Amino acid sequence: MALAYTPGLKVKASTTIRAVRRLPILGEVLVAQGGTVEFDTAVARTSVPGGVEIVKLVYLLGVDPEDVGRYMRRKVGDKVEKGDVIAEKKGFLGMFRSVAKSPTSGVVQQVSELTGQVTIAEAPVPIEVMAYIPGQVEKVLPSEGVIIRTNAALIQGIFGLGGETHGPVVLAVRSPDEVLTVDKIRDEHGGKIIVGGSLVTVEALRRCVSLGVKGVVVGGIEDKDLSDFLGYEIGVAITGHENVGLTLIITEGFGKMRMSDRTFSLLKRLEGKEAAINGATQIRAGVIRPEIIVPQPEPERGADDFDVPSKGMEPGMAVRIIRDPDFGKIGKIVSLPVELQVVETESPVRVLRVELEDGRTVVVPRADVEIIEE
Repeated sequence: MALAYTPGLKVKASTTIRAVRRLPILGEVLVAQGGTVEFDTAVARTSVPGGVEIVKLVYLLGVDPEDVGRYMRRKVGDKVEKGDVIAEKKGFLGMFRSVAKSPTSGVVQQVSELTGQVTIAEAPVPIEVMAYIPGQVEKVLPSEGVIIRTNAALIQGIFGLGGETHGPVVLAVRSPDEVLTVDKIRDEHGGKIIVGGSLVTVEALRRCVSLGVKGVVVGGIEDKDLSDFLGYEIGVAITGHENVGLTLIITEGFGKMRMSDRTFSLLKRLEGKEAAINGATQIRAGVIRPEIIVPQPEPERGADDFDVPSKGMEPGMAVRIIRDPDFGKIGKIVSLPVELQVVETESPVRVLRVELEDGRTVVVPRADVEIIEE
């Protein structure tokens, strides 16, 4: 039998997740190996240096650099608050007084008699890394973080916005074809992760933000609506740091795109359960997919499939087409012809025949599909 391999989105009802939770710089790990954690458990913490502000005394006081020390009211190592007077020059008979105030809160780090400048170092910024998913601490990475292991349902999307959050899953539509419009967003959706169908409108997204919805999972979105929601054009190479008030995960692609039956059915089965979601997307080297993770009880049997390589393509497998004219369409592989075929570009390539969900059978280059892993 002819086989081929291509990476793809995962849609799994049960799999083993190992989440690496690492600090940006060395710090302190707060949990022990073998312990259990919840969504919001702090697993590691550190502090990153604060910013630095420069105060140019030579201009503010009108003095020579070598004289700035005479006018300092605070010395190196002193704490200051924003607006505190750090240097002062009194004019003739106390008139025409000049002062220099701290532009920020921090510590006087340096007074330079070469440049006539004072450096104010802001306080270090504390950083905590949360568990993100509940589970067991499988390994401690000393001074760096931990690896958390859990069994969960896993759904990967094709594009996302916003960072990590969690909340209960609730369906706002009845079918994967349905558009998630503003009238389907209800007050009780606040604090939840809502599931739409083929499309979400910008009005619906804004309504979600106003209600405090944690996340939206939907098949597609129009380019214009995405730009209107963000307020600017976005590049899709790396996302996840947008401060838009919620996390958005697109499962199929851009435009009105029916959510795959497999994805919608699994989300329907998971309704009411607490899910962790992350919209971070990276399509360059080191691909990162937006994801929905719903912790599940440990399976009674079955090997850990986290590190098992995906097998090759074969007839009967579910795939998604990732090139026009059928971009985003879901189907099953009918056959994998061995012979090369000439495509529109006049290049001979290996192809496969795919039966789409709408009943059509199309011939597609193998490089233009990705496996939907079950």
